[in-house]
Amino acid sequence: MNSAPVPIPIPKRVRFVELNAKALRALADGDLAGGSAEAGVDLDEHFVCDRARWIFGHRADQLAEDPSAAPWITRAVVSEPDGAVVGDAGFHGPPDEAGMVEVGYTVVPGFRRQGYARAMLTALLTRAAAEPGVRTVRARIGSDNSASLATIAGFGFTRVGEQGNERDGLTVVFEVPAGALQAE
Repeated sequence: MNSAPVPIPIPKRVRFVELNAKALRALADGDLAGGSAEAGVDLDEHFVCDRARWIFGHRADQLAEDPSAAPWITRAVVSEPDGAVVGDAGFHGPPDEAGMVEVGYTVVPGFRRQGYARAMLTALLTRAAAEPGVRTVRARIGSDNSASLATIAGFGFTRVGEQGNERDGLTVVFEVPAGALQAE
């Protein structure tokens, strides 16, 4: 019997590129060229869609209020070694008083279902595990977002509740203790 070889997927490698206050504000204003110039990478149109503009505006306001949050918040995600911008990822801010951080990540539509979300989440969890002030990592995922629900499977997250509002619909809340994560 002659069967075709099955390709073994190679795990994706990513690096994060800071989106400073100027880049975030440019993106929030819909200025893709200005945001790209400030970040030093060619960002995708997805970075100025309505959802992204709202998020980047919120993060720019967050930085204006607390510049020390900069190392924690949203960054552009670049695939290595090819240099393509494949999404954005980060934490919603520094650890809170209980040591909790929340992860967030988005993959540009043309790069979805290729392992980039898993690579982003791996990098974020590795960072969280290495930070002494982090005790818990939270992820909130829309109940209808089967891709993100599948992405966090296998990372040790436990479903801890649900939230809902008119804008986002039903969101499932997951948490994992930072001590259960293995820093590489």
